[in-house]
Amino acid sequence: MQHREPRDDSEADVAGQSARREFERRRQMRRERVAARGRIARVAAALTAEPQSTMAWDQGAKGEERVGARLDRLREHGVGILHDRKIPGRGNIDHLAVTTGGVWVIDTKRYKGRPALKVEGGLLRPRTEHLTVGGRDRDKLVAGVQSQVDHVRRALGDVPVTGALCFVTAEWPLIGGAFVARGIQVLPPRQLVKTITRSPAGPVDVAATMHLLDRHFRPA
Repeated sequence: MQHREPRDDSEADVAGQSARREFERRRQMRRERVAARGRIARVAAALTAEPQSTMAWDQGAKGEERVGARLDRLREHGVGILHDRKIPGRGNIDHLAVTTGGVWVIDTKRYKGRPALKVEGGLLRPRTEHLTVGGRDRDKLVAGVQSQVDHVRRALGDVPVTGALCFVTAEWPLIGGAFVARGIQVLPPRQLVKTITRSPAGPVDVAATMHLLDRHFRPA
């Protein structure tokens, strides 16, 4: 097998690149369909917005780009950053941040409303935690990050791995607001960066860990 050198910052991935490509692909397909229908269809299309299913990819890319820009600045502090990495057959990981204390697996979301932790049970029945955003159940988002964390842990062995959900357009309070849902950090971009930079130092070799992540999770 051919040896691959570790990636450096000059080869860094672009945050949101796969979502941006999908948005452009869908928009181009619509333009081609409209062009084939003639002038009247082109005029009508020019007066209507892109379908919501297409714009969702644009909004998702913008969210990843926003968080990615903040994370990229952490390279100056020795943090390794990778963006938009494929999990074969299972989607992608938006961002990976590697510190001497461990790896952060970060999923970026654009949801309106305030994220909250709904706790049920306790003394007489098992305690359960549920993520809500704007009062709506969003437990599937926590499960998604948990799955990503499991994949990274299997790839890295005993390296500590932390999962995070970063909501970029949610209604966060001016101070605080972050919480943990079933082991996954839920927080706004500003607190994500602060939490990563303030995490305890450890024995993790950042360059070697970046190399392993690059081998297991290729660019999306």
